[in-house]
Amino acid sequence: MRMTSPAASLTATLAESFAAADDETIGLQLQLAQIPAPTGAEGRRGDWVADAFARAGCQSRRDAVGNVLASLPDEKAGPPVVVCAHLDTVFADTVCHQVTSERGRYTGPGIGDNARGLAGMLAMARFLVSHRLPTRRPILFAATVGEEGQGNLAGARHLFATSAADAAAAIALDGAGDERIVTHAVGVQRFRVTYRGPGGHSWAASDAPNPLHAASHFASGISRLRLPQGARTTLAVTTMHGGTAVNAIPGDAVVEVDARSLSADALLSIRRELETLAHHCTREENERRGPQYPPLAVGIELTSDRPAGVADPDSLLVRSALGATAAIGRTPEFAMASTDANIPLSLGIPAVTLGAGGCGGDTHTTHEWFENRDGSLGLARALATILLTAGLP
Repeated sequence: MRMTSPAASLTATLAESFAAADDETIGLQLQLAQIPAPTGAEGRRGDWVADAFARAGCQSRRDAVGNVLASLPDEKAGPPVVVCAHLDTVFADTVCHQVTSERGRYTGPGIGDNARGLAGMLAMARFLVSHRLPTRRPILFAATVGEEGQGNLAGARHLFATSAADAAAAIALDGAGDERIVTHAVGVQRFRVTYRGPGGHSWAASDAPNPLHAASHFASGISRLRLPQGARTTLAVTTMHGGTAVNAIPGDAVVEVDARSLSADALLSIRRELETLAHHCTREENERRGPQYPPLAVGIELTSDRPAGVADPDSLLVRSALGATAAIGRTPEFAMASTDANIPLSLGIPAVTLGAGGCGGDTHTTHEWFENRDGSLGLARALATILLTAGLP
């Protein structure tokens, strides 16, 4: 007699259920995508999600930073398996959030990242409320704030310091897809380097120290820095600005830098190199200033610090994700990224990031798109991973 694995049996059942509810899930996704939720202003979308959890039969609440938390009815106590999806997008509320549809393709800002993750989480909550599966560990849903850009994972930081401090595992639902398993959390540090001087007229104060000159030398110096070897590491100047007029020496200039690595030691090394370079460029510019001018000063601010981490390949969570991915006929692809899962991984909590089914592209642009190709299979994979990790009898 041919035997089937628990993951295969479970995903088949789940896929059938999610396929039957496809129109409802897409409806949730479209409504979510059209509610602006820039980082730091996720309130309207958070209210909508809280209400959707309540309508699904969950017990929902807001925490101190604006995360929306939801538990299943009569959930048991104990270390939970946390399922999170971020509320925020990279788009300002002045951007048009209208979603268009043509030949099965939905186009609009944030339609995949992360309206799909949020809609998938709500679809899973609805399924679990209606089927009452008795897992050994409780499941805690969390729609988090501050995942994008300068949000610095504020929602996840608070969540895993408070309500989920004792979490047994965490699964972040982020965007579309059904093959990738993000097991490597890319550490990110972002710096704002500000040079300040007296400023002045470009002719009359020509020997005043020029913040833009120092900033330019700093930016060009970054391109010549030798990056640490071993773990993949990247370093880039991402913005640079200063000055108010073409005939004036600016009073300040700002350079923003993005550093990423799988190694915390590599990020520490880069930080030291950047500080050394910034001060060197300051001294260099001050050497040419006239004695009547005050010296140029530099300030270095760490604006974002996302910790690195790696999931244990032998953990129940990773093995469950592998089994569920194979069960829907996909070849698992291990990947690296910076997501809400960075926080639990840095705390020693097993965590992965999964897509919520379907496929998409042009992420972080206003013409981002999503197609619901086998979307029910992706949702089945994600929920099977959650249930296998939470423990089914």
